[in-house]
Amino acid sequence: MKLPECEFIQVVRSTPLISIDLVVKDTNGNYLLGQRTNRPAQGYWFVPGGRILKDESIKEAFIRLTMEELGVSIPESQAKFIGVFEHFYPDNFSDSAFSTHYVVLGYELLADINLDSLPKGQHTQYGWFSKDVLTVSENVHLHTKWYVQK
Repeated sequence: MKLPECEFIQVVRSTPLISIDLVVKDTNGNYLLGQRTNRPAQGYWFVPGGRILKDESIKEAFIRLTMEELGVSIPESQAKFIGVFEHFYPDNFSDSAFSTHYVVLGYELLADINLDSLPKGQHTQYGWFSKDVLTVSENVHLHTKWYVQK
């Protein structure tokens, strides 16, 4: 269930959000990243992912998020759980008046995805990044680097 924006602002201001990040690798070992259009982490290269909604199970959220972010429904059973991460941002989706705190469930999955087929809702562009390039790039967000440095 998605909340009206005014209610969601209060949630973000008051509580951590729970989300799923999708660490997608291709058969060559490269990582799929998208350049974020929205706050927080706007403008940075980041892994696909999103929030778990109220009354939505993790399994349901996983299928929804893979469809929304990758254009294909993938069940959670086809991914490897890599851990729980915390992300702290100084801004939020609406402005910079207060911070955002995420508790993130990280999942790694293997998928050779055509970049041209990916949805453009959350990212302006996509790319496949090697671990070496990803870890040294100033344009790749620190939280994304954590996933490959584990």
